[in-house]
Amino acid sequence: MLTSDETYKTIFCEYPDVVNVKQLCKMLGGIGEKTGYRLLHSGKIRYIAIGRNYRISKMDVIDYITGVDAPVN
Repeated sequence: MLTSDETYKTIFCEYPDVVNVKQLCKMLGGIGEKTGYRLLHSGKIRYIAIGRNYRISKMDVIDYITGVDAPVN
């Protein structure tokens, strides 16, 4: 089992530390943007809203995939 630091360095290494919704959808296997927004609004993945733009930490995506609970925004 990889540590959080090792996981962060190996998974999604081609993505920046903070991604947008389109990048999030690609990271999750090509899901639709509507589904991506649903995941964010349901609180399953943490995000920061800057105006009408959503920014998601790569670590929050990894936490979602690995089953670590994300707090509701």
